[in-house]
Amino acid sequence: MDELLAARLQMALSLGFHIIFACIGMVMPFLMCWSEWRYLRTRKKVYKDLAMAWSKGVAIFFAVGAVSGTVLSFELGMLWPGFMEHAGAIIGMPFSLEGTAFFLEAIALGLFLYGWNYLKPIVHWLSGLLVGLSGLASGILVVAANGWMNAPSGFDYANGVFSNVDPIAAMFNTAWFSQALHMVIASFIATGFAVAGVHAIALWKNRTSVFHRKAIQIAMTFAIIASVLQPISGDISAKFVAKSQPAKLAAMEAHFHTEERAGLWLGGIPDVEKQEVNYGIQLPGLLSFLVHGDFKTAVPGLDQIPKEEWPPVLIVHFAFQIMVGLGMLMLLVGFIYLFLWKFKKHLLWSNTFLILLIICIPFGFIAIEAGWIVTEVGRQPWIIQGIMKTKDALTPMPGIQYSFYMITVLYLFLSIIVSWLMYRQIKYAPLNYSTVNTPDSDA
Repeated sequence: MDELLAARLQMALSLGFHIIFACIGMVMPFLMCWSEWRYLRTRKKVYKDLAMAWSKGVAIFFAVGAVSGTVLSFELGMLWPGFMEHAGAIIGMPFSLEGTAFFLEAIALGLFLYGWNYLKPIVHWLSGLLVGLSGLASGILVVAANGWMNAPSGFDYANGVFSNVDPIAAMFNTAWFSQALHMVIASFIATGFAVAGVHAIALWKNRTSVFHRKAIQIAMTFAIIASVLQPISGDISAKFVAKSQPAKLAAMEAHFHTEERAGLWLGGIPDVEKQEVNYGIQLPGLLSFLVHGDFKTAVPGLDQIPKEEWPPVLIVHFAFQIMVGLGMLMLLVGFIYLFLWKFKKHLLWSNTFLILLIICIPFGFIAIEAGWIVTEVGRQPWIIQGIMKTKDALTPMPGIQYSFYMITVLYLFLSIIVSWLMYRQIKYAPLNYSTVNTPDSDA
C-alpha cells in the first residue's frame, strides 16, 4: 500500500470513528438535561429515570471519545510532521482550549453522575448543563482548527516561512463559523434520530412503555428543530465554499465547465475523462441562484482549476449527494412525525412509523461521515488550502501501513465494546412504566 494512501486512510478511519462518539457526546447531555428539567418541573419520575439512563450513555461515549480523540492527537504529529511543524504554533490555541473544555466536561460529568443525592436539584441540573456546554465547546474548537486548514489566516507566508503569527485570528478564521454551525446542527439531527430509533426498537418489544415513548418524543423534538435549521446552515456553508474553495464546490456539483445559468445536479455519475455527468437530473440555473442569489451569474467550473489540483470528483460528488439526500429524507420523516403528532397521534406508535424510525437510526451518522468526506477530500490535494499539499506534510517514517492495520484493530475493538455496553444499558432500561394509562403519561 502506498504510504501516503495508508496515512490518509488511517486519519480517515480514526476521524470517522471519533466523529460519531464526539457528536453523540455533544448532544446526549442536552437530551439528558432537558429530561431532568422536565422532572424538576413536573416531578414525573419517568423523566428522572430517562435522565439517569441517558447519563450512563453519556459516560460511555465520553470515555470512548477520550480514547479515540487521544489517538487522533498523536496521529497528527506522527503522520503529518510537516504540517505540525508550521501549523502547531498557529492553531495550537483551539486545541489547548479544547483540552480545558474536556477537563471541565469530565468534572461536571462526575458531579452529575454521583451527585443525585448530594447536590441541590438546580445545582445538579446545572452540572449536567455544563457537561453539554463543555462538550459543545470542545467540538466547536476542534472544528475551528479544521476551518483554518480550509481558510488559513493569522500569519504571513513567504518563501516557505510562516511569520507574524496571530493565534486569535487563526482560530476565528473565515471558515470556523459556517463549519461549526453546520456540524453542531448535524450532530443534533444524527443523535436525535439515532436515540429515537433505538427507543423505537425497545418500544416495539414493549408497546405500552411510557419510558420509551417519552424518550422518542424528546429525541425527535431536538432532531426536528435541527432538521429545519440545517438547510439554512447548508446554504451558508455552500456560499462560503463557493467563495473560498471553488474547486471543492465544482467537485461537489460535478461542475466541469464555467457557465452562466449554471445548473444543479440531482444525482448523476460524473465522467471525469469526458467532463460530463450521466444519469442525473439537472435543474437549470439553480446552482447560480444558490451561489450568487440570481439565476444568471456564472459559476466557475473545474476548467478554471489546474487539473493536478482537482479534488477526486467522483468521491466528493457522491458524498455530497448522500449528505444532502439523507438530510432531506430525515427532514421529511420529521414532518411526518409532526403531522401524526398533531392529527393522528395514535399512529405515532404504529408498526409502520416505528419501523421508519428504526430505519433512520444510521442515516444521520452516514450523512455526517459523507459531509466530512466532502470537507476533507474536497480540499485535496491541499492539507493547508493553497499553501501546503498533503504529500509535503507526510512523515518520512516507513511502514505506515502497519500503523494503519493496528489502528483498524483498535477501533474495531472499541466499536465492539461500545456496542456491548450500550446493549446492556438499553436492555436494563427502566420498564416500570408499563402502561400509557398512568398519571405519569400524556402520550
